[in-house]
Amino acid sequence: MQSDDLDDVYGAKTPEEARAIYDTWSPSYDTDTLTKGYRLPSLAAGMLASYLGRTHGPVLDAGCGTGLVGETLMLMGYHHITGCDLSPEMLARAQKTGAYADLEQADMGAALPFPDDHFAGFVCVGSFGPGHAPPATLTHLARVTRPSGYGVFNLLEASFKEQGFPEVMERLAADGAWEIAHTSPPFLPFLAGEPDLWSRIYVVRMV
Repeated sequence: MQSDDLDDVYGAKTPEEARAIYDTWSPSYDTDTLTKGYRLPSLAAGMLASYLGRTHGPVLDAGCGTGLVGETLMLMGYHHITGCDLSPEMLARAQKTGAYADLEQADMGAALPFPDDHFAGFVCVGSFGPGHAPPATLTHLARVTRPSGYGVFNLLEASFKEQGFPEVMERLAADGAWEIAHTSPPFLPFLAGEPDLWSRIYVVRMV
């Protein structure tokens, strides 16, 4: 993966364009990202586990891609994992991990095909850069997560304000939907590349 590849991904103008990029990228996604030290999946799975603890309740891997988060959670002893993603080719890769009880194609910015208060927790990482899922996705994730459940997601330091994430996060807190349980210091999602791509992980607790 070169920086130009990320430029293509972050430059998507529509969900359809983003879907096509990820469909094409799916065969080499794991190799391309892990070669560059991609650590968001393991960090996010560990962060969710540290707050959620052991649970038999279902967990949502939103924007699951090839299944790196779901497989990590499965190896940690979590079951009843549901994944959703915009790209059917990414979902086909995720299916091969054996980590998911269910996989759904979804445009997360428009809606999520799950009932209210369904999940004990969610993880959504690598999904909120430019050209990706919009801030409205957080509202949908809050809707499908049960009271006292936890969510983990990351935002890019360089773009999250311009994208409008703070306003949505503050509105959800003001409306009593969630509270911020933890905000990480800035860190690099890629340990062996992309030295300017700083991010933070956020943990939210549903009220």
